[in-house]
Amino acid sequence: MIALDKDGARWTLRLNRPDKANSLTKAMLREIESVVSDAEREKIGALVITGTGRVFSAGADLDEARAGLATDGVWERVSGRIAAMEAMTVAALNGTLAGGAFGMALACDLRIAVPSANFFYPVMKLGFLPQPSDPGRLAALVGPARAKLILMGGAKITADEALAFGLVDRVVAAEELEAAIEALVADALAATPEHRASIKRLCEGR
Repeated sequence: MIALDKDGARWTLRLNRPDKANSLTKAMLREIESVVSDAEREKIGALVITGTGRVFSAGADLDEARAGLATDGVWERVSGRIAAMEAMTVAALNGTLAGGAFGMALACDLRIAVPSANFFYPVMKLGFLPQPSDPGRLAALVGPARAKLILMGGAKITADEALAFGLVDRVVAAEELEAAIEALVADALAATPEHRASIKRLCEGR
């Protein structure tokens, strides 16, 4: 349910459960965590995370969420590992992003969406807390009020609104998504690991 394509120093991790809107199981999250660990060890230049089909991810698998996955620490481990990577990380949002899948996208350096994408994180409605780091990362991008709009108000945000809010960095046509990603990661792939890591630390104030 996770597909991995290695193209030199660029890896593309694809959520590959389109019949279930790429909803995430614990096994999938552990596999993502393992891929990120391998990518760190191999000092890749860029990691792209995307989905198969018309949805990036609907969040947690509902059956597993009810059984405890919604509050499992694996979500925070995955997003923390992505955020700590020295590689350039891009969430290529091929469709709607919802629920716990927000953590992976928020942890990435950049987020690119297709025009049909919607964004919502219905933790208030479902009675769960968001992943611990998600509200802070979300507020850093869109501001505290808009973070509350999404997390407390249950607002469903369109791609154009997400771009205006700063939740995504670009909106591109679905057929142009791959070309846009290639252009964005080209310089990072050409740089040395040390140069890439230094630029990233400076941008993040570390």
